[in-house]
Amino acid sequence: MKTAMKGIIGCVALAVAVAIIFGPAAAMAGEKKLVVGSKEFTEQRIIGNIMIVLLEKNGFECVDKTGLGGTLVARKALENKQIDVYMEYTGTALTTFLKHKETITDPQKCYDAVKAEELEKNGMVWLPYMSFNNTYCLLMRQDESAKTGIKTLSDLASYVKEHPKAISFGVNAEFYARPDGYKPLQKAYGFKFPRKKIVKMESGLLYKALKDSQIQVGLGFATDGRIKGFNLVVLEDDKKFFPVYNPAPVVKKETAEKYPELEGIFKKLGEKLSTEAMTNLNYQVDIEHKNVKEVATEWLKSAGLM
Repeated sequence: MKTAMKGIIGCVALAVAVAIIFGPAAAMAGEKKLVVGSKEFTEQRIIGNIMIVLLEKNGFECVDKTGLGGTLVARKALENKQIDVYMEYTGTALTTFLKHKETITDPQKCYDAVKAEELEKNGMVWLPYMSFNNTYCLLMRQDESAKTGIKTLSDLASYVKEHPKAISFGVNAEFYARPDGYKPLQKAYGFKFPRKKIVKMESGLLYKALKDSQIQVGLGFATDGRIKGFNLVVLEDDKKFFPVYNPAPVVKKETAEKYPELEGIFKKLGEKLSTEAMTNLNYQVDIEHKNVKEVATEWLKSAGLM
């Protein structure tokens, strides 16, 4: 009897030990967990939170690492496995990561080129892209544009040549140094601001500087809500200098293979997140000062994705 009891106790003890050793591993194997990152500016924080809310709705546990920093900071975090996913822009990848000198202005062609080359060279998988295009743009106040007659970048180039000291140009440090940034822009349009008329500042300060007439021309993003909020006008890129900038979630190859369902989740999102929708989301956060997470959640509900 004692022998039988010892056998039973031994089996129970073994079962408990197996559960202790393998139980957490089995649970972890069934977990769907992603660390979600983003760059530091408003739009990136919004789309980062949209990803978090949407992924959680689809059974993932998410760690919020949004607001990391600039392009190179976010990319390095992905490469070093500090984050699992963030949204990058096709135009940025084309020129900054893949070093293409010629821009691609067709969204699908740009995405296809980036997707294929990133996988082959860097082991990165680009999931379905969003339909909005947040390309760079140059901005002026509406009254300043009307007074000077500057409507296009060619108009601006002509004006700067004739009045080199009349206009201050506000730009962030990243754009000033980018391969698709200030220097090739001035070459494409044949103009050059005097060094003293170039004012470098953080992206978030550029719009207020324009609004307060501290600068006359400033760098902006096409979907920024402050364009509407501050009565600014986008100067037409009449020579089609700027590449398209459609964002897409980027993950390492092993993450894409582990979670193939990500493709379908983000395809639905990409179809809904238009330029109009993104501009409105940016407006709610930057002008109406609403909470980023709440704005992301409410939009997902209104878009029928929750």
